[in-house]
Amino acid sequence: MINKRLLIKNLLAHNDESSFYDKKRKIDLGSKEGKAKFLKHICALSNSNPKNNSYIVVGVEDETNEITGVDFFDDSKLQNLVNAYLTNAPLIAYENVMFPHLPMDKVVGLVTIRPTGEITSLRKNIWKYWGGSIFLRDGSISMPKDFDIEIQDVNSEIVHSIETQSRNNIEHTLDGVIDFINHRHSDLESHYKVFKEQFVVCWAGNTKHVKGTDYYSRVDIELINEQVKLFYSALDEISIEFTQDYFKITEYVHLGLNENYKYYPLEEVTISFRENGSYQIDSRLIFEPPQFNKRNLYHIYNANNALLEKLKKNIPLSPREERDLQKLPATYLICYLNDFEDAKEKLLESRSHLKQINGTVYQSFKEATRILRKVKYS
Repeated sequence: MINKRLLIKNLLAHNDESSFYDKKRKIDLGSKEGKAKFLKHICALSNSNPKNNSYIVVGVEDETNEITGVDFFDDSKLQNLVNAYLTNAPLIAYENVMFPHLPMDKVVGLVTIRPTGEITSLRKNIWKYWGGSIFLRDGSISMPKDFDIEIQDVNSEIVHSIETQSRNNIEHTLDGVIDFINHRHSDLESHYKVFKEQFVVCWAGNTKHVKGTDYYSRVDIELINEQVKLFYSALDEISIEFTQDYFKITEYVHLGLNENYKYYPLEEVTISFRENGSYQIDSRLIFEPPQFNKRNLYHIYNANNALLEKLKKNIPLSPREERDLQKLPATYLICYLNDFEDAKEKLLESRSHLKQINGTVYQSFKEATRILRKVKYS
């Protein structure tokens, strides 16, 4: 079992980027350009390493190797994007890896790329890259190559060595559990559960009991063995269910207009643990978007647009507008879920302006875009 934090450290210690790993300060999967560049790197790393894993480390400064972190990312449908655009698509996994010096809401992203052994190419056009294009790593750069390339295995031994050095042990696991419960979450109710005598899951949050069910907010859930965050949210609430064989997270989102708010089930994530020392994570979107009166939504949508224009022009807001601004990300989300197609673009347009105002409304923006990302593939 690989300790993903040790793996990242060992990758970063391996001098600069190479043909089997890349590092990024961040990745942008919200734009065509960002998706295209991500797919290019997946394609190049897969072709350059036909018989071993390749990696992309996200949240690291390119020049200094400083670990700065990125927001928690939980798009379980990322494989769908890769399958849609790549022929002979590799298997990929995106994991959120905890580093003690980072703030609670920051992690390091680790993309693991498992190739098929066949040449990977772009299936169709995206941004400025043509369908049929093939990429390979040339040192630390992903470059287009001719169609008659011959893929070679040159990294298996060194990747195997790095992964072997990153294996977990009892000391790392115990230290992780103690740190999670006694230090990082000493102000919250914390729990742990051991599965199949090998895997340790820790979770912490504010607990409330409703009709015999426990719900958690300010939630952090980690698979300690691998130093991987399974879930993190400062706003949404979840319920937890587990047996000897699985750990299930059901996430809820709090949405509504005026005083009419409800909790809506969003997604179920089930981690199944096996006797052979492996596990599998399955996600299922269970969201049924709430529907509201269209006339009221037109009024809210137009009011949001007026607020956004004021932000663009640096026009001071009235106290009432300040209150409405706190709800702007959530109400844009509701409008989009009720077939206001332009509401998504307006929400994304507000990002830079909301980021400058205060942490609360920007956190709400990040939660709204996270939900949008999930429902996009439903």
